Amino acid sequence: MNKRELADFLRRRREERRPGDVGLPDGSGRRRTPGLRREEVAWLAGVSTNYYERLEQARAPRPSTQVLAALGTALKLSEAEGEHLARLAGQAPPATEAAEPVPEGVLRLLDRLGPIPAYVVNERLDIVAWNALAASLITDFSKLPREERNSLRLSMRGVCSANGENHFARQAAAELRLAAARHPDDRALVVLTREYAEFSREFAESWRDHEVRPRPTLRKRIDHPDFGPLDLDCQTLHVPGQKHRLILLSAEPGTPSHKALEDLMTAAE
Repeated sequence: MNKRELADFLRRRREERRPGDVGLPDGSGRRRTPGLRREEVAWLAGVSTNYYERLEQARAPRPSTQVLAALGTALKLSEAEGEHLARLAGQAPPATEAAEPVPEGVLRLLDRLGPIPAYVVNERLDIVAWNALAASLITDFSKLPREERNSLRLSMRGVCSANGENHFARQAAAELRLAAARHPDDRALVVLTREYAEFSREFAESWRDHEVRPRPTLRKRIDHPDFGPLDLDCQTLHVPGQKHRLILLSAEPGTPSHKALEDLMTAAE
């Protein structure tokens, strides 16, 4: 149980919830802060205010599964947030190792995707498998040291970036927060998140706020040496029964980016 992280997570979720979000009267004119009060969360969860206050002060004993479920309902936590809460409280089952092999079916799928660049990442966002078009589009992963085959490290090198308000950094923070809760002793993950927090302000803010709701779709820009900047849709698909994710890159038909992908595939044949 990580009492300090649990306390911080509960406090941040409480402060971002509004009374109307959980079925309480607004009464915003009489509130010094917009979020819920501790006594309101305690009442909604059916626990004493004193006990809930001790949870937020990192002084309470480990909450039971029933209390965690009640807090999740009271705070309207998503499935991912509820899982994160359970792991912080030491109530979730042990996670499998991040180094589990990529299923053969996924490897075959990578080679059958045709004009769609794709790669597979593990919980640490290491790139553990890819198809030929992804290597032609992004970089030849096979020539990189194993520790550099990572989405965050590629981002720090400027190989690819997300459009808009750096949604990639927030997506990465959400996914790595969950991975860190599953693998608290993963030193490589600790080093990676610290490095990227120094590189990306958005990542640091999302990490601090315990954002654990991954976004399944992003927009990415990749600067290719021959075809220039390509704006691509990045779709994340979860491999059933595993922690691997399949990342698919595509472009809207008729756009210069789509034409560049077609030309890139022709050149790779």
